[in-house]
Amino acid sequence: MLGATGYFALGIFLLLLGGDSAVKGASGLAQRLGLSPFAAGLLLVAFATSLPELAINAYALKQGQVELALGNAVGSNVVNIGLTLAVAALAAPLALRMRLLASKLVFVLVATGAVLFFSLDGRLLAWEGAVLCLGFVAALWHYFRRGCGEEAEVQAQFVAFAETRTGLLQNLARLLIAAVVLYFGSKLIVQSAPLLGQALGLAPLVTGLTVVAIGTALPEMAIAAIASRQGQGDVIVGQVLGACLVNLLLVVGGMAVVQPLAIPASFVMLELPAAMAFALALYPILGGDLTVSRREAGILLALFFAWLAFVLMQAWT
Repeated sequence: MLGATGYFALGIFLLLLGGDSAVKGASGLAQRLGLSPFAAGLLLVAFATSLPELAINAYALKQGQVELALGNAVGSNVVNIGLTLAVAALAAPLALRMRLLASKLVFVLVATGAVLFFSLDGRLLAWEGAVLCLGFVAALWHYFRRGCGEEAEVQAQFVAFAETRTGLLQNLARLLIAAVVLYFGSKLIVQSAPLLGQALGLAPLVTGLTVVAIGTALPEMAIAAIASRQGQGDVIVGQVLGACLVNLLLVVGGMAVVQPLAIPASFVMLELPAAMAFALALYPILGGDLTVSRREAGILLALFFAWLAFVLMQAWT
């Protein structure tokens, strides 16, 4: 148990390092190739910050740990909203000005519904996975097309987030280092997480849903709390919603394209509806005063711990 915990913690640390290197490398290379700093920031928030989760699920699929990967993909959405976003808003209320966030939330709700619909027959086929992947491309296109109309203050947040050196060799080296570090980090997590799950009496799906999803979110939670105090509310919420879209459309869809997936019944009955419920909880927040207050963050956090307690009770009975 102690050995597995140590390897798991080391894996999380490597994912943090690899993710940071990947974000800086992708930003620098994108700007080197002619993308504006604002567009580079949009790209990072929409996709690059989710590379650690992508690495974990790709390695888990390679090792035949399909349920672990499925649990992590959907569990990460619940954790991102109920824990990461809530902790960030508790550190400092999040003032939101980005108009795209509302449509991005709609995309998350539609994506969750699509995965749920495709999973009703207990399978996720290759063509269904391809539809999900195309949905991610469509969301990304919409995101970039509409992003140019954002206010200067919003654009400044994303420019600051994307700021880095743009040397070609330096950023290629960053991406190479990121690939190596993410590989070994994901390998440690995928190998140690089932051992931790067994010690806690959890099935692979629940292990991915809780242990892996929460463990990999801890570094992001700390970073988000710091960013909230720097007034980067749009970046934080954009990252959370972007990660949700990546998990649902690119990760789950990509897994199905590689190999058709057998979907556990609880995935349809419990896990996906929970992810939908947490996304819906954001709707009145983003559609109201455009501020995630400490009170609203407390509600999200309470809902998260209630969900976690329910999942664990179901697993242990």
